[in-house]
Formats: sequence, C-alpha cells, structure tokens
Amino acid sequence: MNATARIRTLPFLVALTFAVPALAAPKASEAITKPVKTVVQSVRYEKDLKALENLGSDQQGLFLLGDEWTKATDAQRKEFTQLFQNLFAKIAFPKVRENFKNLDSITYDEPQVTGDKALVGSTIFINHPLKKQEMKLKYAVEKVGGGWKVVDVSVLGDSMLTGIRDDQVRPLFKEGGWEGLLGAMRAKNNELGSVKLK
Repeated sequence: MNATARIRTLPFLVALTFAVPALAAPKASEAITKPVKTVVQSVRYEKDLKALENLGSDQQGLFLLGDEWTKATDAQRKEFTQLFQNLFAKIAFPKVRENFKNLDSITYDEPQVTGDKALVGSTIFINHPLKKQEMKLKYAVEKVGGGWKVVDVSVLGDSMLTGIRDDQVRPLFKEGGWEGLLGAMRAKNNELGSVKLK
C-alpha cells in the first residue's frame, strides 16, 4: 500500500461519534460537556471551522506521534495539526451530516474527572427505518488553558486516535519520517481540494 493510500476514509463508526444532537448536561459538568456539544452542533450546521476550534489538536498530535512530537520543529507541528484537522473535517464531517437523518438522540453520563483529563460516557440512539440501534461511546476531553477540548472518542472500546496512529501515522512516519508523513497528508489534502470547510 502506498503512503497516500494509508490516509483513507475514516470508518462509519468514527463519523457517528460527532453525529448526534447533545442533551443538556448538569451545570457542574457543563464546562466539560460543552466542547462536545459545540462540535456536534457546529458540524450539524456546517460550521466546520468552529467545530475544529473545539478539538485539542496539540494533544492529538502528542498522542499520535509520542516522542517524535516533542522532537519536531514548531513548523512541523503546526503543519501536522493543520493537515490533520483539515483531513478529519473533510473526510468525517460530510459523513456525519449524511447520517443525521438516522440519528435520534444522545444521553451523557456524569464526566469522570482525573486532574486535567475527563471521560464522558454517552449512549447514541440511532433510529434507522430498518433497525433501531444503541451505541456506547466515550469521549476523552482535556483541559487546555482555561477551557476543555475534545481529544479522542472510543466506539465500542476502540479509540479513534489509536486506530489512526497504528494504521496510518506510525507506518507513514516509519517509512519516511516527518517529510514522508507530511507529504502523504499534503497529497491527500490536495486530493480532497474540492471539499470546502466553512
């Protein structure tokens, strides 16, 4: 498989993670659940750039690249986060909007907070004409500066970022270092040039 092919469409289940309207959370949990709700509503109403503002891009970069992230230049980190967010939005967000017609509601559990990190469990109810479904998700949220950012989502126990790291980022980095990884991401971003973020 060539480098560009590794940057592929995110699975259907990943698209669902941001695809449902959020219900009101208790006030004590509002600061933690707010970025999740903002991402959901922003994607729903085609405000992709607003959704991206609520993702913890630096935290995602650190998770995806580990020590290599801390060794990278500022320019490499900046380009990676821009490309990663663009690709995520261009691939996942249109699928999310397409799937809204089958989504009913979401309920949230009380966040489990450990220092500057929190986990927010949720249940998605999918009202498909042929089959009603219920899915359990868990959002990883981290405190960044004065607020909270969405970093990762686990679907049926499988972390979105772990899958992207193991299947795409690590193989590309091992194959060509920073330039190989960024080159593949640039190529995929160019391929998706007709998809505009609003």
